[in-house]
Amino acid sequence: MKPFLVLIFFSLISCLSSSYGYDPLDPHGNITIKWDLMQSNSGSSDLRVSLFNYQLYRHIDQPGWKLNWGWQGDEVIWNMWGAEATEQGNCSKFTGGQLPHCCEKSPVIVDLLPGAPYNQQTANCCKGGVLSSLTQDPSKFVAGFQMNVGGSADYTGFQMPENFTLGIPGYTCGNATEVPPSKFYSDGGRRRTQALRTWNVTCIYSQFMASSNPKCCVSLSAFYNNTIVPCPKCSCHCQGLSPANCIKYGETPSLLQQKHDPNKEQSPVVICSQHMCPVRVHWHVKQSYTQYWRVKITITNLNVVQNYSQWNLVALHPNLQSVTQVFSFNYKPLNQYGYINDTGMFWGIEFYNDMLLQAGESGNVQTEMLLHKDSGIFTFREGWGFPRRILFNGDECVMPLPDDYPRLPNNAPTAASSSACRIFLPLLLLIVML
Repeated sequence: MKPFLVLIFFSLISCLSSSYGYDPLDPHGNITIKWDLMQSNSGSSDLRVSLFNYQLYRHIDQPGWKLNWGWQGDEVIWNMWGAEATEQGNCSKFTGGQLPHCCEKSPVIVDLLPGAPYNQQTANCCKGGVLSSLTQDPSKFVAGFQMNVGGSADYTGFQMPENFTLGIPGYTCGNATEVPPSKFYSDGGRRRTQALRTWNVTCIYSQFMASSNPKCCVSLSAFYNNTIVPCPKCSCHCQGLSPANCIKYGETPSLLQQKHDPNKEQSPVVICSQHMCPVRVHWHVKQSYTQYWRVKITITNLNVVQNYSQWNLVALHPNLQSVTQVFSFNYKPLNQYGYINDTGMFWGIEFYNDMLLQAGESGNVQTEMLLHKDSGIFTFREGWGFPRRILFNGDECVMPLPDDYPRLPNNAPTAASSSACRIFLPLLLLIVML
């Protein structure tokens, strides 16, 4: 496929991705809920449920996932390990013994918090509903719990529930699909067992469904131009219009006045600006060397009521295929198409800058990266040195219009002409000397 056709294709996909739940930078990204039926009889069924975050850069932050489904019959949850139901419900028909853990027709299940008692834990549990992305921390992208399900006297066997939701804005889950039974290893890998039956439920993310407004924006600058291109006006909200909520710079709202439910995502309270975004990403073309060029990236938190833990940034730029060194951040290419290596993911170093603090003197993180000048494609003209797309925590950031990008002065030499001068000037001097 020709380069310009590839560009048009990805531009169209980018426009559709926000509303249809498809991300061209992570085409296989999803959250898969796996149900393993481990044992079943006429009285009850033992199940193992696992959540896999197969998204490359989109993670689940606090307050975490809240798995919900609808039982097809009169099932109840007798016991749970690794998670708990938020409501027990009406269990009045079960008398004369221990009551079930949950009798709700449509239970809401949440992960246990870290430090839960050992007799309530199970593998991959107890992270407070937080799931890391597949790239950022592969050891924490799975959650799991176990439960014993039964019912009244006429309970005859397990029926897979329906109408799944994750309880996270933007995610939509499909129907359960039966797949080959999962297999498990024990005794150091010498014995292999398997589930009786296994089902998968796939959930995908749409930024359009998650929020009607963007959550971040991008500003630009370069060493060769005095112009600093700000975030576009009204990128996330318009100041003064409802429901925008902002405070003047230097002011801090009283924490006692902030209504905050720890089980729900808090609405941002941002510093008043023309763009009204909780997060601003600034891309600065800092310096040019003979064989390399340097970029500085600054991420600023303008949300005065939230820290962003385990944050990440995804950038798309054609020269990312030649990254030489990244300072202060972790970096990994996101090469999903084999022949295109123009996308990379940045995230903080653990215990150093992996938390983006609230607005203030420490409310930003910075890095610089060194890139090699690829012959034939490198130039500072026409805004080539700036990114095509920026995503923060998996959400698309608003970019300035291309016509507003900092431009080279009219008399500035191009990369090709300066290279030609370096080649022919010594030859000219040699001819003069002869």
